[in-house]
Amino acid sequence: MEEAAVKIPPLSKPTPIKENHKMAYVITEKCHGERYGLCAGVCPTEAIFPGTYQGKNFMVIDPAICISCGACAAECPVGSIVESEDMDPTYAKINADLAPQFKANPKATPRSRDEAPKKPGNKLK
Repeated sequence: MEEAAVKIPPLSKPTPIKENHKMAYVITEKCHGERYGLCAGVCPTEAIFPGTYQGKNFMVIDPAICISCGACAAECPVGSIVESEDMDPTYAKINADLAPQFKANPKATPRSRDEAPKKPGNKLK
């Protein structure tokens, strides 16, 4: 008894990742001088670091570590985290530039999510 030949279609070429592919979440100006720090506690890859930028408390997301899960954005009480580098290219660059320096800093002490914002214009979600 002869087996029938099975034809397997050729594999398609994988789509190359664009060099400018943007995936990391970004901590924006709303956090500058505000810093609740709750985002770092829920990050599964520990991609969020505290530090001081222009003399004010701030947090940054390291785009090399961020997996774009969104846990941080959901945790921020004032909505200072956006889901794409394209949504705030200026702060995306600031996050990327500061992340290597901030990595060695001790973890931020989180503030209560119910604590009133320090910055005028920031409102609790």
